[in-house]
Amino acid sequence: MFQKPPPKPVSITLKTPAEIEKMRVAGYLAAEVLDMIGPYVQEGVTTEELDRICHDYMVNVQQVIPAPLHYRGFPKSICTSVNHVICHGIPGPKKLKKGDILNIDITVIKDGYHGDTSRMFAVGTPPIAAQRVSRIAYECLCIGIDVVRPGRSLGDIGYAIQKHAESQHCSVVREYCGHGIGREFHEDPQVLHYGKPGDGLLLVPGLTFTIEPMINAGKRHVKLLPDGWTVVTKDHSPSAQWEHTILVTKTGYEILTLPPGRTL
Repeated sequence: MFQKPPPKPVSITLKTPAEIEKMRVAGYLAAEVLDMIGPYVQEGVTTEELDRICHDYMVNVQQVIPAPLHYRGFPKSICTSVNHVICHGIPGPKKLKKGDILNIDITVIKDGYHGDTSRMFAVGTPPIAAQRVSRIAYECLCIGIDVVRPGRSLGDIGYAIQKHAESQHCSVVREYCGHGIGREFHEDPQVLHYGKPGDGLLLVPGLTFTIEPMINAGKRHVKLLPDGWTVVTKDHSPSAQWEHTILVTKTGYEILTLPPGRTL
């Protein structure tokens, strides 16, 4: 995800079949990192240790580049956002405890193309509000993806996500959004997780972008911490996020970060 820049002309890049195949590989590898790290998300582990394990796996086993490392000055290879942290949490020495929820955001670069995905994890049994917002955020992701097909608009995606979140008395973060992706980490278009039906760019085959709704159990307002990266809920309510990289096909969509044989 990234913070919305000032409006500018949109310049989208449609992917060729050869580029799409490279993005499938990158997407699969990003998902594989999340599968690998899951068993390590336990009480007492630090997010810094999770970052080290992921970094070593990406660099030494997968032979990919961790895209976040040094990106615009970001100091780690993954993002770890715990409880009321919405996004861009920097791995550090604080230990996870029972009841924590954690988003791990993975982006890898393989053969020049990016795969970007994130997933929620839980340590033990989280409080009901945290469990609920994690479930609703996942539902929002699935609902947004299901809208994707040629002729629909980005506004249709955002509207569907916003409608579901607000019907469940949750809120959608508006300062940060999904994005186009391919050779670049962040390409056009911006993918807002709120909106009006029919607004924005019309979807066409070959377009690739992330859908990654950030959903708060409380109000939508955010606060950026002094480190310049970590974004938290202003009211300290729990927040959750799930993310996939999506390809618009001739008849609908393909989830590039969903391993073969898996379903949502």
